[in-house]
Amino acid sequence: MKARAQELKASARRGSRADKAAQEEAAVVEKIAEMQESDRAMAERIHAVIKENVPELAPKLWYGMPSYAKDGKVVCFFQSAQKFGARYATFGFSDKANLDDGAMWPASYALTELTSEAEAMIAALVRNAVS
Repeated sequence: MKARAQELKASARRGSRADKAAQEEAAVVEKIAEMQESDRAMAERIHAVIKENVPELAPKLWYGMPSYAKDGKVVCFFQSAQKFGARYATFGFSDKANLDDGAMWPASYALTELTSEAEAMIAALVRNAVS
């Protein structure tokens, strides 16, 4: 919660939209750099995949995690394994993602490694989530 409060305070600072976007992306890149090697490698690739495939999403920190937002609302996020002492990292979606499929659908995915197939799946899911 402290991380979220700091994020909100930082985003409230005055500046141009472009300056804020650059600062938010820099904060995401910095947070990724702080991760342990296996999580950092996955987070860096996910960051690149999202920027390449869904450039309309803006990187920003969300509860201390790298996330990607559309119109200021978080659509998806990466949670490192070390954040909660888990055995795997997680790529998840908020309720703003358009992933509805019947009465039940997955909202997060466990990641132990990021293969080319997983990258393609993430790209497709994120494109769908913002459609």
